[in-house]
Amino acid sequence: MESSALITNDGIIFGLLAVILGLIFYTQTSSNSFWQKFYKWVPALLLCYFIPSLLNTFGVVDGANTGIYPLVMDYLLPACLVLLTLSLDLKAILRLGPKLLILFLTGTVGIVIGGPIALLIVSAIFPEMLGGAGPDAVWRGMTTIAGSWIGGGANQAAMKEVYEVGGEIFSAMVTVDIIVANLWMAVLLYMAANNKAIDKRIGADTSAIEAIKQRMEQYEAEHRRESKLPDLMFIVAVAFGVTGLSHWGADVIAPYIADNVPALKDFSLDKKFFWLIVIATTVGVALSFTPARKLEGVGASKYGSMFVYILVATIGLHMDVTAIVDVPKYFLIGAIWMIIHASLMLIVARLLKAPVFYMAVGSQANVGGAASAPVVASAFHPSLAPVGVLLAVFGYALGTYMAYICGQILRVIAAG
Repeated sequence: MESSALITNDGIIFGLLAVILGLIFYTQTSSNSFWQKFYKWVPALLLCYFIPSLLNTFGVVDGANTGIYPLVMDYLLPACLVLLTLSLDLKAILRLGPKLLILFLTGTVGIVIGGPIALLIVSAIFPEMLGGAGPDAVWRGMTTIAGSWIGGGANQAAMKEVYEVGGEIFSAMVTVDIIVANLWMAVLLYMAANNKAIDKRIGADTSAIEAIKQRMEQYEAEHRRESKLPDLMFIVAVAFGVTGLSHWGADVIAPYIADNVPALKDFSLDKKFFWLIVIATTVGVALSFTPARKLEGVGASKYGSMFVYILVATIGLHMDVTAIVDVPKYFLIGAIWMIIHASLMLIVARLLKAPVFYMAVGSQANVGGAASAPVVASAFHPSLAPVGVLLAVFGYALGTYMAYICGQILRVIAAG
């Protein structure tokens, strides 16, 4: 059927998305007082999703019939997962001390169990939240929040495809995700501003943080260098070479499971997209133990982050923002979910007598990912920003797996 949208040429649509993203980042980095105040309240990521969704809502483009979406999901998504996990340094994370890792993993567990608990609580008030086998079932939408809060935008997009999340519920969940996560980040920044008083009150030992500062400053100085054309081509080769390998693996594994182990279909293990994402993430982690991880020194993760924003804009192009009128019930789920995560983090931090820095960065590395974990870390000290990046990259590696587990628990509860 021929589209009635104003713009139907994919080349024009992609160019339009690129211009929108460029304008958002241009205004975000502007020194103009209006834009500085604007972005203090409105996250750039929300605009990257919301503005393209307006194009679809008002018929400027037809997101359902554009060829950009499958192209981005099949090629840019696995490529960005590779680039974001390439710099994973498990040894460096272990050297940061067990308390930081314990708190990070506590945050991950809090999100995995928090979603199902929140769904159970809210369904007691609104029974219609349970059940639903269609693409707009609430539990399916919640899997995308799990992906975002454990890993980031790439993992969120992966869950959307793996669990075949419908556009309407996804639109609502993206709004819940961003607003709830930003409210929690505001709380963490407040804690950062008062960290000395909080640490003194709980008797936390902060001497290790000084050692971390020195270690990370030395690491940054050793690995930072100017990127040259061969470096950029190596990044392209690794990202899309692994993407090609992942497509090949998915083409082999998914049909084999569908034909020989049909019982696994209930767990989405017969879907090529699931294996595409898992293989890309796994190979990315494996490459982090090879010299390929040195590509981070020339900005590999920055290209991965760029792909994430293109992903978000493309997903936005697929959505109808009028679905937001149904969001209030979903906000209740999101708020309870975050309270469970936050409570677990605060309790474990108090038991360990861990510095508030560990709790704040461990939480934000889960919930906010590489985009905001370094912001929270640098609120304690500028040299600590790489710690946030390091943990957030670990979150990208865990995100696909742990969000998938959360999704399976949600599926069982919804089927109830």
